[in-house]
Amino acid sequence: MRTTMAAALLAAGVLLMPGDPGAWEKIPEDVRILEQVPHPDWCHDLSIYEVNLRQYTPEGTFAAFREHLPRLKDMGIGILWFMPIHPIGEENRKGTLGSYYSVKDYQAVNPELGTFEEFRELVREIHALDMYVLIDWVANHCAWDNAVVEEHPDWITRDEKGQPQPPVADWHDVVDFDYSQPGLHEWMTQNLEFWIREADIDGYRCDVAGMVPTEFWDSARPRLEAIKPVFMLAEWADPRLHPRAFNMSYGWGVHRAMNDIAQGKRAVAGLDEELALLGKFPPEGIVMHFITNHDENSWNGTVYERMGAAAEAFAVLSYTLPGMPLVYSGQEAGLDKRLEFFEKDLIPWKPTPWEELFTVLNTLKREHEALWHGGKGGELQRLDAEGETVYAFQRSSGSSLVRVTLNLGTEAQEPRLPGLPGGRRLVFSSAGAEETSTSLPAWGWRVEAVRLP
Repeated sequence: MRTTMAAALLAAGVLLMPGDPGAWEKIPEDVRILEQVPHPDWCHDLSIYEVNLRQYTPEGTFAAFREHLPRLKDMGIGILWFMPIHPIGEENRKGTLGSYYSVKDYQAVNPELGTFEEFRELVREIHALDMYVLIDWVANHCAWDNAVVEEHPDWITRDEKGQPQPPVADWHDVVDFDYSQPGLHEWMTQNLEFWIREADIDGYRCDVAGMVPTEFWDSARPRLEAIKPVFMLAEWADPRLHPRAFNMSYGWGVHRAMNDIAQGKRAVAGLDEELALLGKFPPEGIVMHFITNHDENSWNGTVYERMGAAAEAFAVLSYTLPGMPLVYSGQEAGLDKRLEFFEKDLIPWKPTPWEELFTVLNTLKREHEALWHGGKGGELQRLDAEGETVYAFQRSSGSSLVRVTLNLGTEAQEPRLPGLPGGRRLVFSSAGAEETSTSLPAWGWRVEAVRLP
């Protein structure tokens, strides 16, 4: 009988926090990974957008979501990641509608969202807009009433009494898979192949990827690549997932530092500490930066609860650090409530300055190769701005140079930085476009992008 990853971590004294898998893994001090699985050639200047279909529209369907595609395209979004679209288990269901992550059938679409053909047509339309599609994949566990539980009982982790066991006690709506069984590896890989072959998706966001043996991901990735080039996002923060399987991991450490700094629990230098740890990842590896996502919003609070007045500055930081930025459903509408996870809870759509900010940041990222990722952008060069709450850096690549200056504190600052070289220059800031003052208010920011001759 297999000991679950969760049980092993609990035994080691590692606290499992809902919505924060980055706290679950302990990476040895001497780990430094140099090898990176190849990236698809389309990913290097894109941002990613997480789609919560249930809460997106009153209908909560593929058809209704299609109406938002032109807006997302205009905002400059490049990759759409859909939370799981599969039928949801009914046995031991949480709440009225259940969790997306309790998968009842890996090769079907949740009828509440639409039909398989409607999803396939949605993918075609997204591709026609020059955007890409990932779907969320739950390889670690499944619903109690997934047929595989009865058909292959040996693939399910059991407790001392021989009963199916959830991976974590609180996840009582799902049962844990036992990856010591080779047949499970093959079956799950075939399911992954199905959506790429039959729906033409472009890859996966893999739920709690580090709770599944790395050997599984390493063997599955070549099978997917044999169909088409794919992009794989690990919901984890372990560089050892990158050499053969994953293109991108979560930047949980940087995210926690942002929350802590906003709440006055940590000095600005905490960002440097977390960024230094990212040096364990391959030079071409991609880290995803974010100020919110579905877990953070539902379980830990809105950006306003966690970051308050600092939210905008940290959104700018998430776009300009080495890595790929994430935008969560409704973030561009200033989402100011925790969305219910197991019930219908509509996003309150309204015009806000956030959408314009994300549009500008997406344009900047595409047009300035200094901000690209996956080995294509510039390295981060920290700048001494003579202020303990000022965080300043620049990145350069080719003829592109981008400088970012943020005041991550509650008092106005007067950063002192060397002048930028000449050339075509764009300046935008928390005070407005082309703002020229050198001072920064509390939680203020400035981005200067130079195109050198």
